Amino acid sequence: MSDGSAVSIRPWWANVLLVFCLFMTFVYTPWDFFMKPVAEDQEVWFGLVLTGWAAKATEPLHWLIYGAFAYGLWKMRPWMRLWGSVYFAQVTIAMVVWGLTDERGSCAAANVSGVVFSGLTVLYWRAGTVFETPQLSAAAKT
Repeated sequence: MSDGSAVSIRPWWANVLLVFCLFMTFVYTPWDFFMKPVAEDQEVWFGLVLTGWAAKATEPLHWLIYGAFAYGLWKMRPWMRLWGSVYFAQVTIAMVVWGLTDERGSCAAANVSGVVFSGLTVLYWRAGTVFETPQLSAAAKT
């Protein structure tokens, strides 16, 4: 993190999340929304799988979330600590609910997912102080 480039202002894990969010914002979600037939479309919200038109109608919300996160990670915005943690917590709940309610899930999968994603949520929150570091915020504005 010494050369001041856009990549170096973020820790490696934030760069990984940024690449994922950019991919979801500019490649996968547009393809999913515009190209995938309604009959095949699925979106998962809080662990519940929506299909068909319900999935297609809620997909722009996922698109907006990924876009906001890509921007927040690119610019290292302070609000990413809170909202990133909230999103990870929601994913934790979703993974547990999906494991318990979906025919493809299982109680064991729900437990393992709950532990893994709870851990990731805590790690994100603890490491999220990088979003509050003044020199990172100044470097991200350039």
